[in-house]
Amino acid sequence: MKASKIIGVGSYVPDNVFTNFDLEKMMDTSDEWIQQRTGIVERRWVSDDQGTSDLALNASLEAIKSAGIDKNEIDMIVFATLSPDHDFPGSGCFLQAKLDLPEIPAIDLRQQCTGFLYAMSVADKFISSGSHKNVLVVGAEVHSKGLDKTPEGRTVSVLFGDGAGAVIMSACDVEDRTKERCFIDAHLHSDGKFAKELWLPGPGNSFERPVRIDQQMLDEGLHYPQMNGKTVFVHAVKRMAQCLQELCVKHRVSLEDIDLFLFHQANLRINSKVAEVMGIPEEKIFNTIQKYGNTTAATIPLGMNDAVKEGKLKEGMLVASAAFGSGFTWASALYRW
Repeated sequence: MKASKIIGVGSYVPDNVFTNFDLEKMMDTSDEWIQQRTGIVERRWVSDDQGTSDLALNASLEAIKSAGIDKNEIDMIVFATLSPDHDFPGSGCFLQAKLDLPEIPAIDLRQQCTGFLYAMSVADKFISSGSHKNVLVVGAEVHSKGLDKTPEGRTVSVLFGDGAGAVIMSACDVEDRTKERCFIDAHLHSDGKFAKELWLPGPGNSFERPVRIDQQMLDEGLHYPQMNGKTVFVHAVKRMAQCLQELCVKHRVSLEDIDLFLFHQANLRINSKVAEVMGIPEEKIFNTIQKYGNTTAATIPLGMNDAVKEGKLKEGMLVASAAFGSGFTWASALYRW
């Protein structure tokens, strides 16, 4: 049967390191407060001249090199981001131009922290249908330019970093998806009634005003992300565990069979709680939030590349990923590296 597999991975983070001590100078916070609540020690923020597709370009070039293919063999781009270069067109088009890959389709996905798993699933469906052979899947974010870096924004702004990750998913033939090297399956979910528990209100077209943004919105801080932290935490733990379990049951895979867990990196406490609830040994979970913060759609591919470089992720390993984010959206994926 037709399937897809990951044949290359790449990542990129900006050079600028911002530690918790750097944030102490901007906000009413402390290194101890941030570490206790999130596990984050530092994050990377872009220089003024860097945009989302610039980060994506660097990650993509490394993924292409890792895959050992010519860039012209790529026949589709799927780009997950909530922080595009511009409102329109999508960042996939800007990345396509920078890669000089004219005419191939470029799809942008706006599924926030769950975006990369959605993007991998979309790529897998196109490849498994036989219509495409090599798909570049990217998750990239520039959060730092849209954060409230004053004391009023501390509960949200300390969480986020900038970065990008990418994989090349390529066509293959398998007889048994669960035993051979391939993307096995993904389960995707959402529940829009919680949309305003974690969201960016403005600019927007749903306000009873004749413009998408005005001074009143700016004065009210509606152009900064807003989050109900307790609600997000509870739902993240529940939904990540739930969708991971349902995927394992479907494919008759036990948690003990899984060699490595690459979870979305939103909060170290969330991942630790998921591990506790499911009985997953902490040493099987590869975390990067300590050094990158929450890079939203980029966290999972960033983790993949770091895990490969550190010798934690090796060919033949069975890997599980789970993510939860704004929307609410959540997803799980199972793949053999």
